[in-house]
This record gives sequence, C-alpha cells and structure tokens, in this order.
Amino acid sequence: MKPHSRTSRRFADAVGGHEIADSDTEFRRDLERIRFSPYYARLSAVTQVIGQTGAGPLVHNRLTHSLKVTAVARTIATQLVADLAPLASTNPKFCCDPVVAQAAAAAHDLGHPPFGHLGEQVLDRVARETLGLPDGFEGNAQTYRIITALDVWHDTDHGLNLTAASRSATAKYPWTAAVTVDAPDAVLPPGLRRVDGELVVRKYSAYFVDAADLADARAGSAGVLPLQQSLEATVMDIADDIAYSVHDVDDFYRAGLLSQSAVARELGTWLEDACPLRHLSGEQLGGQRQRPGAALELLRRKLHADDPWIADDGAFTDAVRLVADDLVDGLLAEDFDGSLTTERALSSFTSRWIGQLQNSVVLAPENNPRTGLVTLDVSGWHAVNVLKFVHRHFILNRPDIAMYQRGLSRVLLRIVNGLTSWLDDRHDRERVPPRLRELVALATRQQLELMEDCPEGIPVPDSVATAHRFGVGRGVLDYVSSLSDDQAFALSEAIDGRPDRLWEIGRSL
Repeated sequence: MKPHSRTSRRFADAVGGHEIADSDTEFRRDLERIRFSPYYARLSAVTQVIGQTGAGPLVHNRLTHSLKVTAVARTIATQLVADLAPLASTNPKFCCDPVVAQAAAAAHDLGHPPFGHLGEQVLDRVARETLGLPDGFEGNAQTYRIITALDVWHDTDHGLNLTAASRSATAKYPWTAAVTVDAPDAVLPPGLRRVDGELVVRKYSAYFVDAADLADARAGSAGVLPLQQSLEATVMDIADDIAYSVHDVDDFYRAGLLSQSAVARELGTWLEDACPLRHLSGEQLGGQRQRPGAALELLRRKLHADDPWIADDGAFTDAVRLVADDLVDGLLAEDFDGSLTTERALSSFTSRWIGQLQNSVVLAPENNPRTGLVTLDVSGWHAVNVLKFVHRHFILNRPDIAMYQRGLSRVLLRIVNGLTSWLDDRHDRERVPPRLRELVALATRQQLELMEDCPEGIPVPDSVATAHRFGVGRGVLDYVSSLSDDQAFALSEAIDGRPDRLWEIGRSL
C-alpha cells in the first residue's frame, strides 16, 4: 500500500511560523473524521484499567479517558501558542496547532484492544510466538494502522486520509520495531533501551507495512531530532500522562481499591527511612520489595537511571510529600460513599491536580531525545511519576486483579487460535466472517507490496508463502483488536461452542 498523497499544508506551505488560511479547516476535518469513526465510538466499551462491571458505572473507559486527554491537550496547546509565539515566528518547529493536538489526543487510544494493557501484552505475545509476526502487536502502532489503513472514509481508498501533521502527531514513538541507533552510547528516547549492549524496542508507532506512511507523515517535521516527537505529539503525550495519573486515582478511589493505610505506609516509610534505603544495594532492595518504602526507592533509582537530565532527589522528595499530604491525608481520609461531600472532595482533588500539571509545561532542553520540544517542569514531572507509581504499585500488582487478568488472557488466546484455525480450514473457510476475510486480504496485499518495494531498513517476508502467512496473522490481530470487551467475551464463548451470548457479537462479524 502506497503512502498517502495528501500532505499537510502546514508542513508544505508554512513560512516563518504562519500557516495558510485553510489549514485550520483541514485539521478540523481530521479531528471530526476521528470523532465520527466507529473505532472511536468503540472505546466506550473498552476497559481503561478497571472493568465497569466490577466497579460501577462511573469509572473511566477508553472513550471518557480520550475525551479528557483531548481537553487537557487543547488547554496545553492553546497556552503554548501564546508562550512560543516569539520562537514560532522564526522556527516552524515551535508552531503548535491546538486542533492537531486535539486530533492526536482523540486518536491516541484507537488501537487499544479489549481488556486494556493486558490485551495488548497478550496479543503481542501471540503475534510473535504463535503467528510469527516479527513486529508483533503494539497498541500505538495499531492506532496508526487504523487511521491510515483500516478505517474508511467515503472518498478515500484506505484510512481516513488525514493530513501529515495529524498523522505525525499520533506517533508517540515515531519509529518501527526495526529502528536502529548507531551510537552505542547514545541517549535513547522512551520506548527504546539497551540490554547487555543490544537495542530493545519496547514501543513503536508503526508496523513494517505502515512504515512508508509514517515516513511520509514525518517528512515535513523539520527541526526535530530523528526519533523525536512532533510538538503536537508531545502535547498529546503529556496530556495522556496527566489524565492517566490523575483520573486513574479517581477510579480507584471510587471503587474502594486504594487503601489509605497501605499508601500511607509506603510513602511515609520512604520519607522516614530514605537514607537507610539508599544505602542498600540493588540486589538487597530487589529482595525486599515487600518492605514498605522499597518499591518507592526503586522508582527513585529508575528515574535517575533513565532520565538523569531531570531526575532530582529534592524534587522527588517534595513530590512524595505532596502526594502524601493531598492524597493520603486529604482525599483518602474519607471513604468514597457516593455522597455529595465525597464527590466534591474528589472533584476538587482532580481539578487541582489537572490545573497544576497543565500549567507546568515548559520548554525542554535542546537536543534531548528523552523528551519532545516541551516537557513538564521538574516539580510536575516528579509528581506525575509518583502518582503513576501509586496506581501501578497498589492496583495493577494486586493478586485479585492479576488472577482476573489471567482469565482475560485466555479469552483472547481462544479467539486468535480459533479464527486462525478457521481461516486454515479448507472445508469451512468460506464461512469466515466477511470483515475478517477483508482484513486478511488487505494485510496480505500489504505484505506482498512490502516484498516488492523492499524498503531499506525494513524486514520483508522471505517468500510469497511467508507474506500470506503474515497477512493472515496481521488480519486476525486487526480483527480481534477492534472488538469491545463484551464482543470479545461473546466471540470467545461462541468459538468454544457456547451459544448463550452468540447474538451479543452483533454485526461486528
């Protein structure tokens, strides 16, 4: 599949920071195409972290999360337009379009499969180990694939035909799984790391078959480093971090999953025992993960190892104290009971934190691949990391949630294996759902084109048979990842021969 021919006029015609008159119209068209997409509507039925059936109707799903990320992104971008005006007048890389930032924020979670990040991990494992796809499955890459290849618009051959600016802005990790970094001692952006001298690609924003489109979208991003986000992509990324860190705490408080005593013990012990903890070796600390304060000390060390350009012990301590005061001694001091009093306290907490973090965006150090052109200031950056630690340590590591996730992983494995077997069944494959057949045909065609074009630096199938096998694997993943949580449950049971929920699958087939 060839890359889009329509490029952003901002990239093509912007001069001295001034965009042509109709660029806003094109970018708004991008935003509305995303908002009207069925992939966007589907997010209302996809888990954020906690499933709604287990925690009531008021927790966030992927759609409500995306709406809030979009609102935060617009606020940050609008402020940056004013703050960066002197720089933008002479350097187009500092031009920030709030509508492009909104479009990226609206689209950023389109590729999330059923069951949140757990689904992403399971599909990546089965993609590599069972389906043999060398670039696996990645939610960010799936997002890019949706807007450029899988979604449809009435006057385009494929994808939503978005401008280059909007496509580039969705690329949080603007490379493929085959990215290379020549300098062995180079500072790596988030999503890449070296393990025993070998580059490990943990995150990326395009599969091999979509690499040409990403390169086309990025071609006009003059001034940014090769592996650096566009300015609007960074705004989206920061907005996502802010919403994620604050609103997940919101959900856990509502659901009664955050124990004040447990959080207070971890944060308070670290504040009291910071010096003794710092004198423990990494091996000693790793062996005492259950010791209060140990996990937080491991976070402090990780921040220094990954981001020495901003990690600061004083700022980290201040952030821990701030979270302890506002979350532990403030919000969590009263159990959430649905009353107006607790609703007001929760609203005050989220509003205060969102406002503080939105206002902490500053210019990033130049030539720093660890961040985009802007970043959170030292205080805000540390606060976000501590808030994210709270939900990761006290929620995602809970044994009951881990048990539930193991069950969800089997649901996805059953679907992938069942559909793959069906496609391989020469006696019954004619009855495969039409949409699945179309997705497999599209992915196969892309694999064959990849073989024909043989782009530099991109692995290609070694034979026509391999291209067809990869096409089946990618098509199945495209199909499964587009299901809602309930559709995944229903399809899994139908494949297993249980008709109870057959009709809940609806027309997704």
